[in-house]
Amino acid sequence: MRSTGVRTPRPPRDLGAPTPPPVETEYRPPSAVDVGRAISAQRHGVNDPTYVATAPLSSGGVVWRVSRTPLGVATLAVRQRADGSVRAAAWGPGAAWALDQLPALCGAHDDPEGFDASRHPSVAEWHRRHPDLRIGRTDLVFDALVSAIMEQKVTSMQAFSAWRSIVTWYGERAPGPTPRPMFAPPDVEGWRHVPSWAWHRAGLEPPQSRTIVESARRGSAIVRAATAAADGEARDRVFISLRGVGIWTSAETRIRAFGDPDAVSVGDYHLAHQVGFALTGHRTDDDGMLELLEPFVGHRQRVIRLIYAGSGLEPRRGPRVHPEDHRDR
Repeated sequence: MRSTGVRTPRPPRDLGAPTPPPVETEYRPPSAVDVGRAISAQRHGVNDPTYVATAPLSSGGVVWRVSRTPLGVATLAVRQRADGSVRAAAWGPGAAWALDQLPALCGAHDDPEGFDASRHPSVAEWHRRHPDLRIGRTDLVFDALVSAIMEQKVTSMQAFSAWRSIVTWYGERAPGPTPRPMFAPPDVEGWRHVPSWAWHRAGLEPPQSRTIVESARRGSAIVRAATAAADGEARDRVFISLRGVGIWTSAETRIRAFGDPDAVSVGDYHLAHQVGFALTGHRTDDDGMLELLEPFVGHRQRVIRLIYAGSGLEPRRGPRVHPEDHRDR
């Protein structure tokens, strides 16, 4: 049979060696924290190969999260006890880093000081119901940037499918006794060398794949500059210097990597509608959303999280947007 020249990615090898014992720790938040909500914002769809929740943490479940830390791949398993304390175990060369970063992932660096929920009665009510809402951070800038680029101008279904495919094909099998096969994302060089046909097969559109590959060429410098930046505006300048990255992608990256409590994803297909409906009962556009959130500057992302936590969302009225599939073209 003649070769077509298209190569299917080789599946990662099975880990047949015995699982080494984990490194473990306990974290006691200084105040009540909804750890499950803080961590779940890092999830990329229900079949994310980097994230599994066996059940809600509030019901005794365990969250499994795989990441590529500066020290190597790590698998982290997190459980929150009834007294609010957090038990965590980690496997892999990046285990110590993942455990050191656990408080930040759970929202320890998110300070609601100065947040005046009383500026809007609904926000005040949602804040009363969810005083333990915190915004977690991963401190993994490039992974946050890649996932945000994948979500540009496509449906969540398309973006999550592409993330799942590329991470599974080109990532690294997670260490530890994960509840199902899990994978860490590629490193910066790995993202750079994903072949063009693989992006196409994964269903990602060419503008997004080009932006990821071009960003990877400057990946280390971008990570250093964004980490050293003094505030959100400075980080915007770093990310927007990349061709194909705009304000929406920068905001999403700031939220995921740095837990930015003020970032607003202007240009989102749904967000302005949801904020307008939650705060006025009517849809609005981006300018209207920013006007509504103006009284909360410094904590605008916190208000958005409270809207979603408090179920202040507009009821769905029609079918989902049908994803455009370009793979047969």
